[in-house]
Amino acid sequence: METATPVRRKAPRPRADALRNRERIVTAAREMFTEFGPDVPLDEIARRAGVGNATVYRNFPDRDALVREVVCSVMDRTAEAAEQALAETGDAFGALERFVHVAADERVSALCPMVATTFDRYHPDLEAARERLEGIIDALMDRAKVAGQLRTDVGVGDVMVVVAQLSRPPAGTGCEMADRFVHRHLQLLLDGMRAPAPSTLPGSAVTMEDLRQS
Repeated sequence: METATPVRRKAPRPRADALRNRERIVTAAREMFTEFGPDVPLDEIARRAGVGNATVYRNFPDRDALVREVVCSVMDRTAEAAEQALAETGDAFGALERFVHVAADERVSALCPMVATTFDRYHPDLEAARERLEGIIDALMDRAKVAGQLRTDVGVGDVMVVVAQLSRPPAGTGCEMADRFVHRHLQLLLDGMRAPAPSTLPGSAVTMEDLRQS
């Protein structure tokens, strides 16, 4: 008697409306985490997203999962903007500038502290998004240095410190008035990174590993 081989069934693809609901939740959460911090009630996020509480919990079993998804989505969008800038422009420093301003608009500085305080910073999804982002920034900076446009004594960590410190106030501070100065001050700092450098920076170029250990 022969035993029939079980037929493997493909996992059903999520319905389009389910994908839209998930994206609406992530978008609403990003806005509210930036405005109020990571402790905003999930019920309020559901209300802003226009979905029921059950839909939020069906997609994200707990707050950590939602925060992680928001941070990963921000890093992914920022990496995509950097990749696009790298592919589209022949101006290496211009591509770096474009990335920095997009990172500011994504409110990276408001979300980064959540990585350290809200959930496991070594989660595989988060590490993958981080590695992708750091890799493309490295590529942007290397191209600008080879072109003689970017001073050689700055590192990826220097750029991320600039973005984090000047892009937006910390989440929940309500300092929207600072937004009008963001891109002006970022450009001032970017101009200070241009080569040839008029001065020698103290210390050494900051790496992302330096930031993680600080």
